[in-house]
Amino acid sequence: MRRDRYMRRSELEHVTRKWISLWCAPTDWELFDQLHSDDFEDMSPAGRDPSKHGFALGLKHLVDAFPDLVTKVEDMIVDEKTQRVAVRWSSVGTNKLPFIGAGPTNRKTPITGIEIIEISNDRIRKRWGEWDITAHQTSSQV
Repeated sequence: MRRDRYMRRSELEHVTRKWISLWCAPTDWELFDQLHSDDFEDMSPAGRDPSKHGFALGLKHLVDAFPDLVTKVEDMIVDEKTQRVAVRWSSVGTNKLPFIGAGPTNRKTPITGIEIIEISNDRIRKRWGEWDITAHQTSSQV
């Protein structure tokens, strides 16, 4: 039987901030591997394979489309009891390739999203997420 280590709030926040740091160019693929459990499941795969490998491909496509991408945490809510974290984030990067129906625009493009991750033994086991890029496609601001 698998025994999960209970993680305190500060530990859950730390893992989440490291995870969001992956969404910056260039991506630290060694850290990606360390942060995702081998049985990782993407509960919002957007047509991709819901595995760790499928999520990695999605992240690679994001960073390829926005090669100067910078992402930051806007808000975070931690539930120690369930070992889940909800995080609202924002990114900006120059849209050089098509990505989820947008671009390429060759302009700075904001992307926002909300994620919920389940963490076990310092690694992410599940992820649910919603992203918004389309509301900003024609924006000239940034």
